[in-house]
Amino acid sequence: SAGSPLGGAVSGPIVGLLALSLGWRPAFGIIFLFGLVWVLLWYFIVSDKPTMSKRLAPEERIDFENHEDVILSDDGRATPSLGYYMKQPMVWATTLAFFSYNYILFFFLTWFPSYLNHSLHLDIKEISIATVIPWVIGAIGMVLGGVCSDVIYRITGNALLSRRLILGVCLAGAAVCVAVSGTVSTIGSAITLMSVSLFLLYLTGPIYWAVIQDVVHKDKVGSVGGAMHGLANISGIIGPLVTGFIVQFSGKYDYAFYLAGAIAIVSSLLVFVFVKSKGFKANESQSCVH
Repeated sequence: SAGSPLGGAVSGPIVGLLALSLGWRPAFGIIFLFGLVWVLLWYFIVSDKPTMSKRLAPEERIDFENHEDVILSDDGRATPSLGYYMKQPMVWATTLAFFSYNYILFFFLTWFPSYLNHSLHLDIKEISIATVIPWVIGAIGMVLGGVCSDVIYRITGNALLSRRLILGVCLAGAAVCVAVSGTVSTIGSAITLMSVSLFLLYLTGPIYWAVIQDVVHKDKVGSVGGAMHGLANISGIIGPLVTGFIVQFSGKYDYAFYLAGAIAIVSSLLVFVFVKSKGFKANESQSCVH
């Protein structure tokens, strides 16, 4: 997952250089070609099952074929429905937290460069270079998020406590940094706050799926996780649109930064209240809540 922010770090200067040299339309076309090449490579290299891979050694193929029919034991209880899980406050709190995560992320992706240009007077070349550091730091945060959660789990023996601490604390910290970002007047301060915000934000990146895997029956992890992901990504539509209206009617970015921070703060509080084993009806689920 750290490849996502790392891609943002790499693409910034590349797209900026291409846009300055060739114009923004050719730059977008070249990026499209990169994506197309990746799709083709993925199609020809990756297989749905290990036994379908042409690069699998004969002895490995035999081993996989001998274990394909092994089925994990179940305790016989009925699998809860998607509707059941979508009524659980813990699932909704996690979904709203993921919504705020994406809201801030899309806010940075779509409007932060414009803020640097209009308010701090950076040109395209300067913006391309300045935004590399925050995304690199964000990639580090993504890697460390899962590690930190696992360390807390090993210390406490409580999986949901470790998820709750990472989600709640880091979302709150990211919220403060985002809110303050709109009030600074120097480039260094803006980039520093963005870097810290993305670091804290990406620390939570692996946790949303971890919560779902902790509390949802294995047969419903995909559907519940997909529902969470779909609802949370609505922020990618709402966030840039709302930010645009705020900037247009107020003439400044301050309130847009405050709103992004407020959404994350509210989500952080919901996580602390609802992401815990007592908030889930364990008798109806086959989860591994601790």
